[in-house]
Amino acid sequence: MKAGSRTRVGAVALATVVGTLGAAAIAAPASAGAGHRPPKVAVLAQHLDGPFGVEAVRSHGFVVAESGTATVTRVDKHGHQHALIRGAGGVAGVASSRHRVYAVLGGPDETGAPPAGRFPVSSVLRSDSRGHHVKVIADLLAYEMRHNPDGQVQLVDGQPVDALSNPFSMNLSRYGLLVADGGANDVLRVDPRTGRVSTFFVPHTVTDVAACLAPGAQANPGTVGCDPVPTGIAVARGSVYVSTLGAEVPGAGRVYKLSGRTGRVQHVWKGLTAPTGVAVGPHGAVYVSEVLYGAPEGEPPAGFDPSSVGRITKIWHGRMTHAAVTMPTGLDYERGHLYASAWSIAGMLGIPQAGQVVQVNPRAFR
Repeated sequence: MKAGSRTRVGAVALATVVGTLGAAAIAAPASAGAGHRPPKVAVLAQHLDGPFGVEAVRSHGFVVAESGTATVTRVDKHGHQHALIRGAGGVAGVASSRHRVYAVLGGPDETGAPPAGRFPVSSVLRSDSRGHHVKVIADLLAYEMRHNPDGQVQLVDGQPVDALSNPFSMNLSRYGLLVADGGANDVLRVDPRTGRVSTFFVPHTVTDVAACLAPGAQANPGTVGCDPVPTGIAVARGSVYVSTLGAEVPGAGRVYKLSGRTGRVQHVWKGLTAPTGVAVGPHGAVYVSEVLYGAPEGEPPAGFDPSSVGRITKIWHGRMTHAAVTMPTGLDYERGHLYASAWSIAGMLGIPQAGQVVQVNPRAFR
């Protein structure tokens, strides 16, 4: 993939992991550890299909975006699952309040084919807490075509040369619904009541990594540098945190800390590789999921274990530590606990219903 290109993150992961791991490398996901001490990574829910986005709902469980089954799923604290919204093709991000559930759908794949479902691509859905009365409240693709916040060339001779809109995550806070749209290269604000869309933040292309300036690296006409590709959203103590994929180029990934009121950049963490989600602890620790970490280039060695792919990175006072979590994407920090979706892209490897929601113990980071 060219350094400047951007596609739906699921499609990128599919092309990368399937091409590198191969069918012979497929193995069943591991279970949580045993013993008297809490496991470093505890499985709270399993048998999910493509759990990209996950949100902890206080002590009641989780809401999960199951992209593999086009379903928004509620998981209770005992791990029992209930489908809230079906037919949500390409569902990538979820959020909820006491009385509402929200979901954002991804855009077309690399071939231009839309995900199968009963709702438009790149749309924001709203339902009641039981998944009833589902309504499309925003069309993010239409907003991109009208406003094009990143200013890149969209069409040449009437044909798209840009991944126009491919949302990947969502967060609900006092600032509204914030959506990381990797295809549009921006973070959008959606009014949860009216559906009004506005631009919150547009990260710059990455030009301080040599690979992003190499000849032929840019995919779109006139683009210089790696597309940022926003992937994750978190809100903590008046600030908004945004992870950006950096076109999967090593070192081009970023995490931005922004003013929740104005979107002004307060801090940037650099040097990351393909971050896909972000969460923030109560004392400012930043957690970043790296779904493809450890995926080999080229043919995998004999006996390669795909459970070794992926990790979560903790950034605390400038120091990075890491926890081994298989293929994580969505992250959420709630009431002193870090939760993640795991085995998120296992379905793309031919391992159905291998997705999990896990709790990551602080002891897991080394």
